[in-house]
Amino acid sequence: MGAPIDNPRHAELSVIGGFDMLKITAYLREEFAKKDWPAVRVGIGINTGEMNVGDMGSEYRRAYTVLGDAVNLGARLEGLTKFYGLEFLVSEFTRAQCPNIAFRPVDKVKVKGKDLAVAIFEPVCMLDDLDDVTKVEITDLESAYQDYLEQNWDSADQKYTTLLEQFPERYLYKMYLERIEQLRHEDLASDWDGSFTHTSK
Repeated sequence: MGAPIDNPRHAELSVIGGFDMLKITAYLREEFAKKDWPAVRVGIGINTGEMNVGDMGSEYRRAYTVLGDAVNLGARLEGLTKFYGLEFLVSEFTRAQCPNIAFRPVDKVKVKGKDLAVAIFEPVCMLDDLDDVTKVEITDLESAYQDYLEQNWDSADQKYTTLLEQFPERYLYKMYLERIEQLRHEDLASDWDGSFTHTSK
């Protein structure tokens, strides 16, 4: 429910906090550019789950912190933002508690040291702020990703190609086109679930 104060919206508020961080970072990039300073970029990863929260340590050094597998997954997602060319990733567990936020499906992953596949998503905006163009993009992406999971390679390829033509700045669509081309020629296991195993942190 959240800590140190119970809040049933803790997952949603964490994503909203991420949106605010990205707005500030975008502002700083503009200011840095004016001074010819290097661009500043961040990666945000959020996961929701059970964890140990509190004041931990010894009498010599203590800190209010969090521990547990759910924390580790959030840290892994932050690291994966670079891999997918994105700034913000959340797990399926966080997404499930954010009914007022729009998301793009990104992938199903197995992070280093774990065998369980977890679906991950990119938070887009609050549903109330979702424009028609982005709404159609998300719908088309969900269709393309479903074709990918069902190994409908021709249809998935066509849909991702169209998405990339419409949004050439999205590395994710280029990545899927390359992945589809590779998977077409592989003998996939009968229990293939579309998940991608990441071997580094």
